[in-house]
Amino acid sequence: MRTQVGIVGAGPAGLLLSHLLHLRGIDSVVLELRDRDYCERRVRAGVLEQGTVDVLTAAGVGDRMRREGLPHHGIELRYGGAAHRIAFEELVPGRSITVYGQQEVVKDLIAARLAAGGKILFDVPDVKPHDLTGSPYLTFGGETLECDVIAGCDGFHGVTRAAVPPGELTTFERDYPFAWLGVLARVRPSAEELIYARTPRGFALHSMRSPEISRFYLQVPKDEREDAWPDERIWSELAARLETVPGFRLETGPVIEKSITPMRSFVTEPMRYGNLYLAGDAAHIVPPTGAKGLNLAVADVTVLTDALAQWYETGSSAGLDAYSATCLRRVWRAQHFSWWMTNLLHTFADEDPYGERLQTAYLDYVTSSTAAATTLAENYVGMVW
Repeated sequence: MRTQVGIVGAGPAGLLLSHLLHLRGIDSVVLELRDRDYCERRVRAGVLEQGTVDVLTAAGVGDRMRREGLPHHGIELRYGGAAHRIAFEELVPGRSITVYGQQEVVKDLIAARLAAGGKILFDVPDVKPHDLTGSPYLTFGGETLECDVIAGCDGFHGVTRAAVPPGELTTFERDYPFAWLGVLARVRPSAEELIYARTPRGFALHSMRSPEISRFYLQVPKDEREDAWPDERIWSELAARLETVPGFRLETGPVIEKSITPMRSFVTEPMRYGNLYLAGDAAHIVPPTGAKGLNLAVADVTVLTDALAQWYETGSSAGLDAYSATCLRRVWRAQHFSWWMTNLLHTFADEDPYGERLQTAYLDYVTSSTAAATTLAENYVGMVW
């Protein structure tokens, strides 16, 4: 087989890249290890920045998002027995977030690509990139896909970054001493907006996916196991961490899914090696506290699409040469914001009273200062670049 851009990974990054390239007249083939059902059902992120919403809308894949997504114009910080709203509409007028599950974005993109005749190969075994500094190609299951460039959109554990020779990439990492227990429940949300709760028992997040489905997260020990959390314990702990302000009561219902997510920060530099371009989780990971992972992937492939279109249309490699530096500027801003939110809201096992007082002092500053609240708001809805 032959195509212009060989894309590894049928997550949001790979699928959106394929669709954006199609809109610019550039051919691509997407190779995915998992089956279609797995890709469309895997529950991950759900907060879309304003820029992500704009990209999906402009690409013609935002109709269902606009019908079913939940626009939010603020979030709540809950600590010390009080609730404090960060009002996006006042602090960053005209910009907001939309709650719409990553799996729904994937469904929309798969449908759009197939309707346009796009080629997505699911259940593809043994994908391997070759000749990254020459004439690249991908092998899989006895087949060969020749291409001009390869886009590595296959996540943190994927094969593309691992194909780069040792010493060619520099990595920056930080692991956190706790994890998140993610819970999806068939119950109507107990609040209209996201609640970030800091308590002596640990962090909790109240979110949602629809008017009937709620999403929750609990800070748990790093080595925690899912089977240590039966439904009764989940609801009891959520209530203990969220029912800390007068009048708030947590709605409960059947737990649909639960999983443990490690908390880590990771960046690889550069995001390019020869004719391989890394995007999304293949190049960087952020702790989910700042809701940046999916949004960074969308930003990466938007930059890569423009660079590839420039190259194919004019022969100029300026955009491709600048791809890594352009993306990393946004990546490191998101890394800092995610690190900041994580340290601000979580309980650390070895934290002394001094550190706890510092967290409280900064939360007081964020919730009382317009300047500090604006910094949080503009980072949360997505910086304009």
